[in-house]
Amino acid sequence: MAARGRSERFLVTSVGVDGRARRPDELAVEEPLTVQLDGVTVTTTMRTPGHDYELAVGFCHCEGLLAGATVTGVRYCANGSAVASEFNVVSVDTGGRAPQPRPRVGNTTSSCGLCGNDAIDELCARLSPLPATTPIDPAVLLAVPGHVRGGQGLFDSTGAVHAAAAFTADGTVLTMREDVGRHNALDKVVGRMLFDGGLPATGLGLFVSGRASFEMVQKAWAAGFGTLVAVSAPTALAVHTARRAGLTLAGFVRADRLNIYSPVRL
Repeated sequence: MAARGRSERFLVTSVGVDGRARRPDELAVEEPLTVQLDGVTVTTTMRTPGHDYELAVGFCHCEGLLAGATVTGVRYCANGSAVASEFNVVSVDTGGRAPQPRPRVGNTTSSCGLCGNDAIDELCARLSPLPATTPIDPAVLLAVPGHVRGGQGLFDSTGAVHAAAAFTADGTVLTMREDVGRHNALDKVVGRMLFDGGLPATGLGLFVSGRASFEMVQKAWAAGFGTLVAVSAPTALAVHTARRAGLTLAGFVRADRLNIYSPVRL
């Protein structure tokens, strides 16, 4: 894949108690990415360029669009020049083995999808409850944010991106990705694991740097993670979904404390 800049430098005016000064500032790049599955556009999302193939494949997997079909190819802009599309269109191919997707119009946002019990029921119809696995030690969960933070180079430069990471039961980080979109960072992790033959992610944990929304729980469940760890709070729907899935959900994870929302245990 072509190398893409993930940040740009701007000259800005910094105002503080000591007055004003002009200085360079590094900002995260945000561009649209259109994902096609077997020639049909399935989403357009605002993302940080980089790991675009992982993002496209991870999105298709987490949304259930592949339905178990093997990805036979991924490329930029199957209908023309990648340069002409500015590397902002990725085509995922299964040779027509995936179900015919419904074309989608508009951007993917955190508000997409169904609401309440209907959303959970739809997931339960598509996904089986997660297999029982040995719970990851809470001490490991407490340490994970620190492990991930050490690898967030783009956040260090810009302060404007989220992170997602897959980790083992002993806290070893396997894959970490950054993006302006929380869901994009997660999809990139899932896409990398799919390419590497690492799905379902049974027995592994998934870290996200923001809140644990319904969407994040859905994606973790679809990828087979047994544990989801979030720096911020979950939503009520995320907790209901995690409990239906059999997914361990921890929020407000700090160096010395966390809340376990699913399952409920003393």
